[in-house]
Amino acid sequence: MKKTNGSLISYFSQLAQKKGGINLAQGIPGFAPPSQLLDILNELIYESPRIHQYAHGNGDPELVECISQYYSPNQKINPQNILITQGATEAVSLVFLYFAESREKKFSVLSFDPPYESYPALCELHNLHFHYFDYNGDLTVDFSRLEKIIREDEVKLVIVTSPGNPLGKIWTQEELIQLDQLSRKYQCYLLFDGVYKDLYFNNPPFLPLELKNERLIYVDSFSKTLSITGWRVGYILAEKSIMEKLKDIHDFTGLCAPSVLQKAITRYLKEYNFGKEYTNDLRNKLKRSFTLLTKKLKTTPLQIPEIEGGYFLWAELPESCSDGFSFAQDLFEKIKVAVVPGENFSLHKKNYIRLNFAQKPEIIEEAGERIAGFGF
Repeated sequence: MKKTNGSLISYFSQLAQKKGGINLAQGIPGFAPPSQLLDILNELIYESPRIHQYAHGNGDPELVECISQYYSPNQKINPQNILITQGATEAVSLVFLYFAESREKKFSVLSFDPPYESYPALCELHNLHFHYFDYNGDLTVDFSRLEKIIREDEVKLVIVTSPGNPLGKIWTQEELIQLDQLSRKYQCYLLFDGVYKDLYFNNPPFLPLELKNERLIYVDSFSKTLSITGWRVGYILAEKSIMEKLKDIHDFTGLCAPSVLQKAITRYLKEYNFGKEYTNDLRNKLKRSFTLLTKKLKTTPLQIPEIEGGYFLWAELPESCSDGFSFAQDLFEKIKVAVVPGENFSLHKKNYIRLNFAQKPEIIEEAGERIAGFGF
């Protein structure tokens, strides 16, 4: 059981904000957004009074078309199957509202341990059973065991993030094909969270959109790839019958994402090749920061799984520090570095912590030095 109400990400981030320190708890990038994007935003602010009013509920039509073209010609996404949301968090919430409203019978939701905090929290809000499915020791998936659970637990929604948060595993094409086959066999839906898809270290992740599964719901956002987490502009792709209902729910809950921010993103994507130069540079920065932090922490008793991308380092505590919450409290009190206890993501991972390495090298160096000098 968590020792405080609400998200422990917020709890430890607020400690750092109030008392000073290095905040590796919250998934906020330490990098500025693209300068061209900010210039475009500055121009748009005074362009027309209309731009500061409600946007089209489904999203700015130009942005929708831009996203459609980005995924074509391989996937040929129909613009009607795209909805702009207030970040990926709203998109995921819409999926849960969709299932809560469209299904009379209770069912199970499954994701891979450790999952992002919103998944089990949304299950709890909607009175659904959440199944934590653990990876093998080498971060592969036991598909025989997975199939048994999907069948016996009546799993109707499987959630995958690649790279993951808090564990930056990237799913292979073969793994996603096997998961797709299980989805078709047992008629369960797949929710693919692609927020970190462009933030890989070496090879880009395979996107299941290519598999053309009508039960696939794909969620993404510009928050991380453009370092604009506060703008809250994401999107969701889904088959027509699902999307129609998602749009209805969105109309009465989120209504629309900020108009001026959608316009700014659209113009930037069109003029700067969908931000590929910025994202490539960001990838290099993340890989460098991950390498720096890993090198420092390998001098400590922390055990660090091999990951292939994302924002976060997931570390296992030594046996002498098995309570992640107490460890995180002690770490902040003694060396002023805020991290997130593993229990925020999974009741089965209390002996882990998550650290955000999406920071400038000097901050990562300082945080690594402090943790390396911490008395374990």
